[in-house]
Amino acid sequence: MATNSEHRGVPRHRTLKGARIVFNGGRSTIDCTVRNLSVAGAKLDVASVVGVPDSFDLAMGDELRPCRIIWRTSGQMGVEFEDAEGQAR
Repeated sequence: MATNSEHRGVPRHRTLKGARIVFNGGRSTIDCTVRNLSVAGAKLDVASVVGVPDSFDLAMGDELRPCRIIWRTSGQMGVEFEDAEGQAR
């Protein structure tokens, strides 16, 4: 088996789910695609990361998860769920 050279402590599973970035008290949303997902975080595809705050809620269906950005490029970002394993801020 290949070794996991990733920096995260929890493996993520590939997925392709439509989601929304929700911020500004729920008044602002940005469509995104969840590309991989774990209990601790996710990788998101977005048209642009411009205007996305460092912390926001990720809406996936009926689920709303508070998260913060760990890294970002021009069209992708990695987020950590703030409520993962009781580590809410």
